[in-house]
Amino acid sequence: MSNKAKSSAAREQLRIVIVGHVDHGKSTLVGRLFHDTGSLPEGKFEAIKAMCERRGMPFEWAFLMDSFQSERDQGITIDTSQIWFKTQKRDYVIIDAPGHREFIKNMITGASSAEAAMLLIDAGHGIQQQSRLHGFLLNLLGIRQVAVVVNKMDLVDYSAQRFAEIRQQYTHYLSGLGVTPDYFIPISARDGDNMAEHSARMSWYQGPTVVEALDSFHPTARPTDQPLRLPIQDVYKFDDRRIIVGRIESGVLSVGDRLMFSPTNKTARVSSIESWSTPSKPVEGQAGQSVGIMLDDQLFLERGELASHEGDAPIETNVFRGRLFWLGHEPLKVGDTYDLKLMTRATPVTVQKIERVFDAEDLSEKAAIEVPRHGVADVILRSRGLLALDEGRDMARSGRFALSDAHNIVAGGVVSMEGYPDQRELVTTKGRNIKRVAHGVAVDARTARNGHMGGVLWFTGLSGAGKSTIAMAVEQELFVRGYQVYVLDGDNVRHGLNANLGFSPDDRAENIRRIGEVASLFADAGMIAITAFISPYRSDRQRAREAAKGAFHEIYVEADVATCESRDPKGLYKKARSGEIAEFTGVSAPYEPPEAAELVVDTKKLSVADSVSKVLAYIERHMALKGPVKPR
Repeated sequence: MSNKAKSSAAREQLRIVIVGHVDHGKSTLVGRLFHDTGSLPEGKFEAIKAMCERRGMPFEWAFLMDSFQSERDQGITIDTSQIWFKTQKRDYVIIDAPGHREFIKNMITGASSAEAAMLLIDAGHGIQQQSRLHGFLLNLLGIRQVAVVVNKMDLVDYSAQRFAEIRQQYTHYLSGLGVTPDYFIPISARDGDNMAEHSARMSWYQGPTVVEALDSFHPTARPTDQPLRLPIQDVYKFDDRRIIVGRIESGVLSVGDRLMFSPTNKTARVSSIESWSTPSKPVEGQAGQSVGIMLDDQLFLERGELASHEGDAPIETNVFRGRLFWLGHEPLKVGDTYDLKLMTRATPVTVQKIERVFDAEDLSEKAAIEVPRHGVADVILRSRGLLALDEGRDMARSGRFALSDAHNIVAGGVVSMEGYPDQRELVTTKGRNIKRVAHGVAVDARTARNGHMGGVLWFTGLSGAGKSTIAMAVEQELFVRGYQVYVLDGDNVRHGLNANLGFSPDDRAENIRRIGEVASLFADAGMIAITAFISPYRSDRQRAREAAKGAFHEIYVEADVATCESRDPKGLYKKARSGEIAEFTGVSAPYEPPEAAELVVDTKKLSVADSVSKVLAYIERHMALKGPVKPR
């Protein structure tokens, strides 16, 4: 390594992406910055000058960045280019991203690792469609440090009025995204105005130069300061050793650390960090390093699992929200399945719902049944098994994903768990020395005594759909007919068994987990347990189904939000609309209707009496031994 490289490695670094509409001058800006700060490699300026002279064309700073011959011929930047740049304060990695709409995927790739951004606008052309789209995408990627640079001021006679017009229009647009630019800077990149030194031709501008603006930005939290995330790339086997290899995406790993591997939730300690061609084994690894580790327990682990410290593990879920940018040639539709790429994990996911599609022009949002090419949308994605991930706003490296159609990347997005629980605690068994005890009374004997099968009738639906009303009426009628039956109602249970739980997504999931286990015990005792809970998450209802071991009957009490809100028996919708109740299902929290319920009762069409009759008929068909149970 040269002395210059060693010096650079010791200095603070910042990654900045430069975006803007095609031909607004991004590459020219970067070339001029390199020249004005003395960052050009020796002989580079002369080489560019000689090349332009050979071609009989004016000197072009853009050729410093446009490294492909095809780009010089077409006059557009195709791929992202990354080069080192330095000021007196720090080193930079400048990412020049393509502005042409056809290369938007490359722009997202470049911007995804940036800590700050410069967004370029041509003073003559003003704010273009791509200017709005790039601002939208920077917000989507979570880049909050932004300088808007208005280039080619020489073409508008360095007009302060023109600059003020652009600043006002673009400030208004970005404010709709919740983004406040740190700076608006008028420049002429070709001539160096307001690049490294203030321009005498724009004395009306008193703000910082481009270099001063860059130096005022701050590096984001170092990956080493974040929780440990080590996605497993592979497992190498040497003799009787199993070496787990991967790149540390964030945090610090040390010998002796106890790791948890998600989503299998296996744990072990790091016994050694392996190395090759080094005099001694390292005792620590940090974010950005590729490592091989050995554990004190020979766990069976596979590619795609995510290692973390036990006390700071990622979220586990099989459903999440994603705000994504769609790149596929065919529209994205509900029910479509794609390969999710999340660090080293690749697994199929299905589009469960398209919540809204955004218009990058005016920031409006609308309901839609598909997402067009280059569309931005909020969607809900569901996988068959559990995934280990993080909120994108908290952990960029483990909170961003891509979708593939088996041939090409068709979307990139950011994870949000808003409205959904972390399922880790719901699937984790903490007791080690536990063994099930067999009952002395057989299930058949209980069934024969009661005259009916035990089971769980799981009523699910929105608040106000009529679950509790129907459940209580069914219980009364079954009792009269001689059934052993009991209703577990949401409000009643929260007065006792679940009195310590609130209404956050995690607490709601735990509420349903407990009810599912209690209901399964009732069914095992030969009784019919009727539950009346919103139970909004399919994953929670699936766990209740599995707990009941074949005795689970899902009854969807169907009614849309408008119908339920018109009833509003407890006044909850009114409170939710006014903001008094947060995370209210159907208003500000999701409800996932059953996909294949054993019985659907549409209370918008059926009266209470008809609904009860429909449930009773189902019970007689599926749970009575021989016809109706007679009162005793």
